Amino acid sequence: MLKTTNPRTGVSATINRQPSTRTDVEAAAEQAEIAWRELMRRGRAFRAELLEAIATYVEEAREGLITTADSETGLGTARLNGEVSRSVFQFRLFAEAVREGSYLEAMIDSAGRTPLGDAPDVRRMLVSIGPVAVFGSSNFPFAFSVLGGDTASAIAAGSSVVVKAHGSHLLTSQLSLDVLQQAARAVNAPEGTFGAVFGQEAGLALVKHPAIKAASFTGSLFAAESLQRAINTRPDPIPFFGELSSVNPLIVSEGAAKARGADIASNLFASFTGSAGQLCTKPGIAFVPEGPQGQLLVDSLTQLTQQAPSQVLLNDRIRTSFAEISEGLVRAGATPLAGMQDAARSRLEEPAEEPSGAFSVAPALLETRASILSADLAEECFGPLIVIVRYTSLDEVAEAFTHIPKSLTATLHFEEDEDDVLSRLLPTLQDNAGRIVFNGYPTGVRVTWAQHHGGSWPSTNSQHTSVGVTAMRRFLRPVAWQNAPAAALPEELRDDFTAIPRRVNGVLALSEKVTVLSGT
Repeated sequence: MLKTTNPRTGVSATINRQPSTRTDVEAAAEQAEIAWRELMRRGRAFRAELLEAIATYVEEAREGLITTADSETGLGTARLNGEVSRSVFQFRLFAEAVREGSYLEAMIDSAGRTPLGDAPDVRRMLVSIGPVAVFGSSNFPFAFSVLGGDTASAIAAGSSVVVKAHGSHLLTSQLSLDVLQQAARAVNAPEGTFGAVFGQEAGLALVKHPAIKAASFTGSLFAAESLQRAINTRPDPIPFFGELSSVNPLIVSEGAAKARGADIASNLFASFTGSAGQLCTKPGIAFVPEGPQGQLLVDSLTQLTQQAPSQVLLNDRIRTSFAEISEGLVRAGATPLAGMQDAARSRLEEPAEEPSGAFSVAPALLETRASILSADLAEECFGPLIVIVRYTSLDEVAEAFTHIPKSLTATLHFEEDEDDVLSRLLPTLQDNAGRIVFNGYPTGVRVTWAQHHGGSWPSTNSQHTSVGVTAMRRFLRPVAWQNAPAAALPEELRDDFTAIPRRVNGVLALSEKVTVLSGT
């Protein structure tokens, strides 16, 4: 039997769920393939209806979802309530996007005479890639798990979904699956539209199954490499979209440190300790100028960190990793700041005030210099820890970035009169991150059309976003129809269809305006 663990106490309990067998995995994948073909036949209007039904059922199940997730994650009801709201919003946003239809990239080039001679009729649009395996993440039991954006974007694209439940919140995953299936039954969706498997071996078997045509994952590099090896054994390897590791560097200019150092310290503290530092966009490195203004900022941040209580991590594996990596950063040359020695010890020992087995750590603040920054000092530490990097020039900052792995985000705090800061650092930021934040903080990812939550390796292994409407693009593939009779064409490519934007003979033809939800 599988077990669930309360991270606040470390106490585990057996649940009424066995790891999925190979037969279970085969059944889920085969049902998903049958359901996918039916979803494609029913079209966009039905998928939009399904997505809206899911939003309604998630809202109705809010209280039970939050209570269950809090007992398995220790993230707190306020954070989890916001996450449920985000999931509800995502499903409704994708429903509107499916109706609007521009994501299909529908294009028509009519037959006729061209400068290159007679040309055939060619029509192209994006279609669903097939059933998708979604791997839930530990740090987002709703927004990046069974009820998350990967599930929403896959359904919007026309795919059925089989989720691999994360071991840190098995009961939450089961309850979330129940909600999806209730919504599916309410609109008479095909059986197998949503399925789930439990256990690591089941996850490996799932990505090997021939019915699965793509996989999405949020988690560690180690786990991603294991899945990729399994995928590579297939006779037809499938796309694997992984969000993996990110340090998310943040830079504070001299002008910003002088003008609003205390405010930056307060908000930076909230950003690197929010959700116990277990956010993929947590700033793990902050560049602060040498000198009195930078020192005041660091002193303020140090005081806030010293006064902070221990925080609960999601599971023992994360706590162990936090201890090992933070200790490794110190061995590599990072210095615990004044007053941080006790916090450093608490990373390696169980805090006395916590019950035996609780997965708690004290927030940690380390310091180094840009001139000696190395890859060993730029390793991601998942949890409430940040490395302050003191610098004397912008050239030092740009050089230090060559030792930082490319990230989901990069942040710059500067003042309007510091034109040299922007002009000298912007190319570096653009080369090293998928989202650039100005005078703000990277934690908190708006769910909207324009969002890009991705980046170069090792932050992701893909060009695509996993948040926002264009996350659908991961689960779509282009198909072109040449000289096809109308009966062979999807309705969106037929001559008399005008309900979505299309490019016809090179000219963009807009449909009647559709009101779309704005992001939050």
